[in-house]
Amino acid sequence: MMSATSTLALTHFVTLADSFDKDKVTPGVLGFIVFAVIGGAVWLLMKSMNKHMRKVDFEEPAEDGQGTAAPAAAAAPEPKTS
Repeated sequence: MMSATSTLALTHFVTLADSFDKDKVTPGVLGFIVFAVIGGAVWLLMKSMNKHMRKVDFEEPAEDGQGTAAPAAAAAPEPKTS
């Protein structure tokens, strides 16, 4: 059994829902904000990735196999112990 207040609220929401155009769907302001936040996050991630990729330093071996690069085991720094 429904109370008078719930019946009144339900009829109010039904009339409010009928006033919207059912053929027009737009994302609105919330959709724009979500899209802008995702775009900003992608931009920050790409900026961070570029910063980390600039720190990578490696030497490619020569194609003919006669490179002057030292073996990987000898070139590796000693691990730090705490």
